[in-house]
Amino acid sequence: MKRNNYKALTARDEVLDIVRKCFQKKGNKEARNIAKRLLKEHLVRTEDGSYTLNSNTIHDKSETMHTYHGAFTESMEKFVKPAQLEDKKEVKILDICSGIGYNASASIENLDNNVKIHIDMVEISEETLGAALFIKSPVKSCDIIKRAIENYLFEKGILGFKFLKEEIPERINVNIYIGDARNVIQDLDNEKYDAIFLDPFSPSKSPELYSLEFFLQLKNLLRKDGLILTYTSAAPVRCAMVLAGLHIGEGPHFGRKSGGTVASKSSKMIQNHLNATDERMIALSDAGIPFRDPELNGSNRKILERRENERRMERGNTKMASTVKSPVFLNREIEDSGLKKRVLKNVEFIGIDDLKSFKAKFIVCPQHDECICKCGTSKLSDSKSRINEMSNRLWKIIKKQNV
Repeated sequence: MKRNNYKALTARDEVLDIVRKCFQKKGNKEARNIAKRLLKEHLVRTEDGSYTLNSNTIHDKSETMHTYHGAFTESMEKFVKPAQLEDKKEVKILDICSGIGYNASASIENLDNNVKIHIDMVEISEETLGAALFIKSPVKSCDIIKRAIENYLFEKGILGFKFLKEEIPERINVNIYIGDARNVIQDLDNEKYDAIFLDPFSPSKSPELYSLEFFLQLKNLLRKDGLILTYTSAAPVRCAMVLAGLHIGEGPHFGRKSGGTVASKSSKMIQNHLNATDERMIALSDAGIPFRDPELNGSNRKILERRENERRMERGNTKMASTVKSPVFLNREIEDSGLKKRVLKNVEFIGIDDLKSFKAKFIVCPQHDECICKCGTSKLSDSKSRINEMSNRLWKIIKKQNV
C-alpha cells in the first residue's frame, strides 16, 4: 500500500539513533551497556516512578509518550482497568502503538495468574520498541514484555544475543508486528479482540490512526462485547467512532481535565455516557467533523488539511460554528448580550433567531428526559443514539430551510 510521504510520530530521533547503533552491533553486551548509559539523559521520570520518552518534533511540537502523572499508572487506569477483562478466562488484546510496552505489561499485571492472555503488539518503530530493553521496569510484568521484544528482535536477526532471564509463562502469548498500523490490521481480518488499546500520539499529530476509515477497520476486529480504548476525548475522534457504528462513552480522568474514550459494538459495555455538552458539539458543530483517510494511506498533513477544508465548507452550511460553542446554548438563556449576539449569528443559517424557539428545542429534545418540542420522543438511552438523532434533526431543518 502506497505511503504517500507518510511520516509517523515516534520517539525522539536521538533516542532512535542510540538504539539503532546498538542494533548495528547486534546488541552485544557492551553495546547494550552503552545504549543504556546514553539513554539515561533522554528518560523522563513520571510521578509513579516509571519512565517515558519524548517524541520527535512534527509540526514544530513534541510530546511525551505518556503523562507526567505516571506513565505505567496511566496504562493501568486509562486502558487496562476500563477494558473490563477481569472475569474472562481467556483474553485477546490488540495493542496499537505499543511504544515501550506499558499497556501490554499492565494487562498482564492486572489479570489473574490463571488467565490465558494473547497480546498482539503493533509499533511502527523497531527502535522505539527496542528502547524498552534499556528502561528500568516498574513492575515484573514489564520484564515479560521485554523478553517478548528481545525474542522478536533476536528472531529477526536484529540482535545477536539474548541476555534477559525472565521467562514468558505458557499462558501468555505475545506477537509483535512492526509497521504502519493501517496496514498491519488489514492482515488481522480473522482475529477478534476483547480489547483494542489505541495509543498513538494526539489526534493533531497522528490523525491517520483516528480516522473514520481506521475505526471501521477496528470495528471488524472487535468482539461483540469488546472495547476500544483511547486516552483522547477529541470531538473528531468520537464522531468517527459514532459514524463507524460504535457506541461511545467517557473513560477515566487520570492526569487530564477530560476523560478518555471507550467504544463498543454493544451499548451494554458503556458505563459512562458522554455529557450533554460533548454530545452537542459532536453532533451539531464543525468540531465534530471527523478525520478522513479514504485509502488508509494518507500523510498526517494531508489528513489534517482535508478535515480543515471540510470544516470550512460545512461551517454555517450544515454545521454550527464551534468557536463560541453555539450548540451548547440551544434552549438556554444567555445573559451576556455580546455572547448572545455571536451565538445567534452562528445559528442564523438555520433560521433560529431565538435560542428557546421550537427549532432549537426540536434539535436538542433527544437529550431531555421528557419531550420539550411536542415531538413525543422521550430521552434516547445512549450517546450514540442522541448524537445521531440530533445530527439528523439539524439536517431536516436545513433541508426544509432550503426548499
